[in-house]
Amino acid sequence: MGGGILPHTFPQLLGSLSVLLAFVNVSGGFVITKRMLDMFKRRDDPPEYPWLYAIPGTVFGAGYIAAASTGMAGLVQAGYLASSLLCIGSLSGLASQATARQGNILGILGVSSGILASLAAVGFPPAVLMQFAGVAGFGSIVGLLIGRRITATVLPQTVAALHSVVGLAAVLTSIGSVMAHIGDISMLHLVSGYLGVLIGGVTFTGSIVAFLKLAGRMSSKPIRIPGPRHALNSSLLGLNIATFSTFLAMAPGAPLIAAGCLAGNAALSFLKGYTTTAAIGGADMHMSEIADMFTAVVITVLNAYSGFALVAEGFMLDNPLLTTVGSLIGVSGSILSYIMCVAMNRSITNVLFGGIAPIANEDYKMEGSITKTNIEETADALATAESVIIVVGYGMAVAKAQYAISEITRMLRNKRVKVRFAIHPVAGRMPGQCNVLLAEANVPYDIVLEMDEINDDFGDTDLTLVIGANDTVNPIALEPGSSIAGMPVLHAWKSKQVIVMKRGMSSGYADVPNPMFFMPGTKMLFGDAKDSCDAIKGALEGRNKLFDV
Repeated sequence: MGGGILPHTFPQLLGSLSVLLAFVNVSGGFVITKRMLDMFKRRDDPPEYPWLYAIPGTVFGAGYIAAASTGMAGLVQAGYLASSLLCIGSLSGLASQATARQGNILGILGVSSGILASLAAVGFPPAVLMQFAGVAGFGSIVGLLIGRRITATVLPQTVAALHSVVGLAAVLTSIGSVMAHIGDISMLHLVSGYLGVLIGGVTFTGSIVAFLKLAGRMSSKPIRIPGPRHALNSSLLGLNIATFSTFLAMAPGAPLIAAGCLAGNAALSFLKGYTTTAAIGGADMHMSEIADMFTAVVITVLNAYSGFALVAEGFMLDNPLLTTVGSLIGVSGSILSYIMCVAMNRSITNVLFGGIAPIANEDYKMEGSITKTNIEETADALATAESVIIVVGYGMAVAKAQYAISEITRMLRNKRVKVRFAIHPVAGRMPGQCNVLLAEANVPYDIVLEMDEINDDFGDTDLTLVIGANDTVNPIALEPGSSIAGMPVLHAWKSKQVIVMKRGMSSGYADVPNPMFFMPGTKMLFGDAKDSCDAIKGALEGRNKLFDV
């Protein structure tokens, strides 16, 4: 940024736009995180006083500003250190449900202290500070409005949209910084600036495609790229290398060549982000949770990319705080991507470049026939069971069935039925989405268990109710040679009785039939999940009234 109340040059304009986009992402992200965490609150939880954190934050901020006005040596580095420690503490806190709210607050304090330290480092004159305040304030308001409007159902596409904002900000910052210093620029500045454009561009368009797919504004099916897909991506990479070499060799002291190389790099990275993400299958009404998670893995990968783009910006701007925070984001996003890939028994390269190879249905001969059930039988089975496990997938979110499920759970628990939920790591469109949806509907989070916590309990369970899940409860995953072989699945078929809610008998994303549907202990309840759950709730209410009389 620079100039006065308004930018005076094109690079300064790019800097202002980058600040605007950054504050949209930061404020929106913190508001969304707080709202999602608030859904896990219960009426009997002890009171919290998060505003108390504002006291040390205000004291630190006031003291820092006062010290900065005296020109105290080492102040910027101290601010960077405090901000880095707070961000590390935030990430650690967010890793646990018990400390997640504190983690979010530490993140806010870390970002705030980082902003103060960065402002002290650049030493803006009053006019530019006014420009910064206006741009940052407007971006914060936009992010706040976005964060307050979204629901848990649209959380995945909102996250993708915010990632695109980060990517575009990295592109604009990198281009603006290189253009502003092209007359006297170091090799490190050139390399980090080029990488910032490359990684940011891929993040920008890749996140937009992911957003459009998840929001249903673009076909969720993999888009066929003309010609061999890998040949196209390899050609784009080759062009990137050629542009990079030209940029390093000829850009110093040559603004036109630098601008041309950066523009070409941006165009290539935008195209690469599109081709990579568009060719990956998303989720629609006929696909299962694995399809959702292929796109969700891409979102976490793009999240990691946005972190690495920040690392490049940190080197370019000689800002160790950006390098530290970017490393945290990049590594945590990479770890999450790895965890999700393990949950699907896929490598990250297979998800991004290979996908699932469908196996013909005729390779699996289903024995037996399906057994249909109805609302009354399902309600009776739930009411007479002593233990129930409910397996949910993204189909629950699509149908908005979580509220009816919560009421069913409440009624069963009031009758001393042991009810628990089983969540597969790839349930929903992103990790934790089903947990948030259930929390939104006031399902106690202590009965919502992960796969490794509950998988051994299915054999001792009277009834398992499967809602909106398919591939994650498919026993074919245990058979070598299947397209989902080796993928960890929930052993729902081991229960004494299984009732599966589905719209129809379509296969999951992997196009592999589910033999659990044909097992003697399984019954199929066809129809919309919300309508079925509402009807079951009504049947249970009628049954309770009958017995109360």
